[in-house]
Amino acid sequence: MDESRRELLRWQFELTWSLFEYHLERLEPEDFLWEPAPHCWTVRQDAGGTWVPDWAETEPEPVPVPTIGWVSWHIGWWWSVTIDHARGRTPRERTEITWPGDGRAAVEWLRGLRGDWLAVLDGLTDADLEATAPFPWQNDPEHTVAHMVAWVNSELMKNAAEIGQLRLLRAASAG
Repeated sequence: MDESRRELLRWQFELTWSLFEYHLERLEPEDFLWEPAPHCWTVRQDAGGTWVPDWAETEPEPVPVPTIGWVSWHIGWWWSVTIDHARGRTPRERTEITWPGDGRAAVEWLRGLRGDWLAVLDGLTDADLEATAPFPWQNDPEHTVAHMVAWVNSELMKNAAEIGQLRLLRAASAG
């Protein structure tokens, strides 16, 4: 196989992103805070006007159904922290990652993270891919940076499917 692992991982990312973009392009402003069930996690403005996600340190049972706003914040959180790790920066705390405040701004935020991630991918060498991953396994020598990149692709695909399903459910419930 002539293709490098980096090229294959980038191809996988671009495929995942194209599936995600299909839904991003079709989201309506009202989709982001639509609550599909009584027990939901969403993003809410605090007294200072900052959008903060619902959160529990221990996952509740049953797990709340997230809104698109919450899932978009969640993507922004784990991706921002992963990029921080990949660039050797001190990762931000979860509470430092805030939702931009509306659907269009959230989509642009995610597209900006895509650009940042592509810059990270383009800078990786084969030696970099073999290094121990700094995240999300906290420097476990069993997991390499290549594993971290594959995790980002998988996590993004899962979250893209969640957003797509929520978008389709809202559209179906309106009809």
